[in-house]
Amino acid sequence: MAANKKLLFLPGDGIGPEVMGQVRRVIDWMDDRRHVSFDVDEDLVGGAAYDAHGTSLADETLDKAMTVDAVLLGAVGGPKWDNVERQHRPEAGLLALRKELDLFANLRPATCLPALAEASSLKLDLVSGLDIMIVRELTSGVYFGEPRGITEKADGSREAVDSQRYTEAEIDRVCRVAFELAEKRGRKLHSVEKANVMETGVLWRQVATAVGADYPGIELQHMYADNCAMQLVRDPKQFDVIVTDNLFGDILSDCAAMLTGSLGMLPSASLGAADESGRRKAMYEPVHGSAPDIAGEDKANPLATILSFAMMLRYSFDMGDDADMLESAVSNVLASGLRTGDIMQDGKTLVSCSAMGEALTAELDKLAA
Repeated sequence: MAANKKLLFLPGDGIGPEVMGQVRRVIDWMDDRRHVSFDVDEDLVGGAAYDAHGTSLADETLDKAMTVDAVLLGAVGGPKWDNVERQHRPEAGLLALRKELDLFANLRPATCLPALAEASSLKLDLVSGLDIMIVRELTSGVYFGEPRGITEKADGSREAVDSQRYTEAEIDRVCRVAFELAEKRGRKLHSVEKANVMETGVLWRQVATAVGADYPGIELQHMYADNCAMQLVRDPKQFDVIVTDNLFGDILSDCAAMLTGSLGMLPSASLGAADESGRRKAMYEPVHGSAPDIAGEDKANPLATILSFAMMLRYSFDMGDDADMLESAVSNVLASGLRTGDIMQDGKTLVSCSAMGEALTAELDKLAA
């Protein structure tokens, strides 16, 4: 069968290669049982790329990422590279991928699966059934604004500057992604900023309001970021889709992630602008880090990476039924009591990374029967 879906796998560092190996298992299953073939290339990013090339993202790797249909990334970073110059650190490779591919919309779902609801630090009634989508602007804001840096003043003291900046067009396009998602979900959108103290917040609120006029069926609410953080803990199920800037999105999405019981269970998608054919450049990655302390020990949880692949099926290839089946398989395997160490609970069965992958494909067999 000819493969017409071109993927680039970037396993990265730490547990990245192990969890990506379980996605390979799912792809093999789909090739065999669903008759869907993927053309998969693999390359280095992060610390692994630095060790091999002296940079965390080689030009050749970026060129590959620019031409494929989607990129799947494992994890980057680790203490081994803590003293590497900032521009060559593992995280710099990840930021460069996002920037060069212009992946401006980061989709971070926070879904509390029934089997893990009791693992949340919040009360069961607050998180049971939780299903939030946070849309974070990813290529502008304070992480990319200029001027930035640390300088020495005339009196010998040091001063640090990071610039928060946004254009109207940058806000418009990420808000439109969020409104389009809200149309397919609960038809409610919270736009989050700090318009009370930040000029970028004022512009964000104005643009979000203007974009909302094009989506009259969506209930738009504005909320300050500090209040949003409080409300996520107080009453998280009031939210459906949240759209916010790069910095606030980074913080709020991690807060929402922990409501679900484990940061290690959550996927993400980073999307670019659609071309004339509707195709978007896209990169998918788990929210968790590289966990170097357990790397190579077959202890990692592969489910966030597998769920990231499910998001790829949904958003890059319009394979919603296959994405639904994969997500159902994950839910069913957890309901059966299998757990990797990071989500282990009393009375459950501890399994390895590879055993979790095996159980998942066995569950897929049942669902496909």
